[in-house]
Amino acid sequence: MVLRKLWHHRSIVREAWHRTIAVANFLCGLHVTNTYLCTAALAYGPSMLPTFNLTGDLFLAERLSTRFGKVRPGDVVLVRSPEDPRKLIVKRLLGMEGDSVTYVVDPKNSSRCDIVVVPKGHVWIEGDNIYASRDSRQVGPVPYSLLEGKAFCKVPSPLHLRCIRVNLFGEPNYQLCCSLWILYLFMMFVGSQRII
Repeated sequence: MVLRKLWHHRSIVREAWHRTIAVANFLCGLHVTNTYLCTAALAYGPSMLPTFNLTGDLFLAERLSTRFGKVRPGDVVLVRSPEDPRKLIVKRLLGMEGDSVTYVVDPKNSSRCDIVVVPKGHVWIEGDNIYASRDSRQVGPVPYSLLEGKAFCKVPSPLHLRCIRVNLFGEPNYQLCCSLWILYLFMMFVGSQRII
């Protein structure tokens, strides 16, 4: 009888061990994906209006383009802040090394423009809302090494999910709608970084 109880506990311990290993593998895979392949981030603030909402939009950024030099002017990029390395910012890439960039020096007070040639190993970034963005106009060209990703997908907020409730056959697809809600909430509260 005692042997039977020990054998029963052994199977419980084995099952618990296998589940622990499965969860650890999942978390390791999530870490590798978030660090080297793709990350979710929450953009908030006025800097990137109208591309991202003031109250925050969730977006996905892939990390391979910046590692292999595949970013181009016009791309929305995830950047380590040159002023505070603990923060990430999202801006639009306007110039690569060697490019001449014309920018408005102080858009709130004048329309005076200036031209800068982006130095080697640097990029020029600006927010889409030039009236409320702290970017290369204030801090100068940013080292290319601070680029961490390129945005490729804006995840619709639950308020905008009404527009995708119909599938290809014209029938309501509530399962898709619910799945997107769950994905959005998961990424908002668990898997995303807050980006200015």
